[in-house]
Amino acid sequence: MGVKTHLDAWFAEAEKAAWKNSAELKQQFRSASIVSAERVVFNIKGNEYRLVVAINYHYQILLVIWLGTHKEYDRIDVTGVTYEKQRYANSSDSD
Repeated sequence: MGVKTHLDAWFAEAEKAAWKNSAELKQQFRSASIVSAERVVFNIKGNEYRLVVAINYHYQILLVIWLGTHKEYDRIDVTGVTYEKQRYANSSDSD
């Protein structure tokens, strides 16, 4: 199974969720890393990939900030990384 399949599964779960805070999120995704009150890192595809998201619990909004391999993740500042349109502009459905 490729990363897209795993992302789709994560998205299906996140879309149904109604977390009120990071504690509720951690009940569902125990391996998630809470970076701050508004930033969370999810392990995707058995921790092969990392997904950084911003969450507004009050408005139930989740924004994908960054996706990359675990090795790439080790080279970023997770607290300050921002969405880079060019990084994902040429993405395809291939894994």
